[in-house]
Amino acid sequence: MMDWTDKHCRYFHRLLSRHALLYTEMVTTGALIHGDVARHLRFNAEEHPVALQLGGSEPADLAHCAKLGEQWGYDEINLNCGCPSERVQRGAFGACLMAEPQLVADCVKAMLDVVNVPVTVKHRVGIDKGESYEFLRDFVGAVSDAGCKTLVVHARNAWLKGLSPKENREVPPLRYEFVKRLKFDFPHLTICVNGGITTNEQVAEQLLELDGVMIGREAYHNPWWLASWDEAFYADGRGVLTREAAEEQMVSYMEREAAEHGTPWSAMARHMLGLRNGLPGARRWRQVWSDHRLKVLPPREVMALAHEGAQMAALARC
Repeated sequence: MMDWTDKHCRYFHRLLSRHALLYTEMVTTGALIHGDVARHLRFNAEEHPVALQLGGSEPADLAHCAKLGEQWGYDEINLNCGCPSERVQRGAFGACLMAEPQLVADCVKAMLDVVNVPVTVKHRVGIDKGESYEFLRDFVGAVSDAGCKTLVVHARNAWLKGLSPKENREVPPLRYEFVKRLKFDFPHLTICVNGGITTNEQVAEQLLELDGVMIGREAYHNPWWLASWDEAFYADGRGVLTREAAEEQMVSYMEREAAEHGTPWSAMARHMLGLRNGLPGARRWRQVWSDHRLKVLPPREVMALAHEGAQMAALARC
């Protein structure tokens, strides 16, 4: 989810669900050690609970960055051992780390030694075309022995060669049974599943045997889905914002970000383009919010144009 779940996206998603745990995009240790820490770690207080996802493979570097994450107020530090991209592999982290469980264990221990927040790991069920549950079990065993108590398991293998990151989310078959075997073999661990889940019914089915469900791109492309989660899974029946109210609050946020940090509204509006999916005029609404020629206008005027365009488009269909 690099370049997707930035702080603007997370602010928007928090408007739709009060309780879901939000994750940052993966931030590399190199970016934090040699780059602008504030740019990478600054977030809105409204985002809590929020986890910082790190990419790296050097225990000392990860410990340093985990400590930074705790100092900046993150509720959890997550180590990415699931990303299959070649760029990430060249940095010797991501999914290729599954081949080195002891190194991952050392990384986890180094982070746990310096922070008081939970340290979790996100990983795949395997790498390349191997179909060994024992490989997955041994990896989880090593990581849990180091002190990791929560694992988020993408239920597909990561093919390190021959597939693009997009293909790696679609081609390797889903093996939910592997994830459920992990919960059986490690009942004391919190085991969450990720991959291929697109409905509340599927979430509920997974929660019958597992402890949690992570949703990635489906939540991004269809964000209104999040608005059903608090009542469905957190017993919070207080109701949610309407789509219009969520958009209105995002516009207020855009105005605040522009005034305080000079952030253009287009950098924030892109994250809510799926908000009106399925509604009459949704396409025209998206087109207006995506129109770079309108960047010179304040976001509240763009919102008015978007609604006017959506209404006209909806009437034209009648």
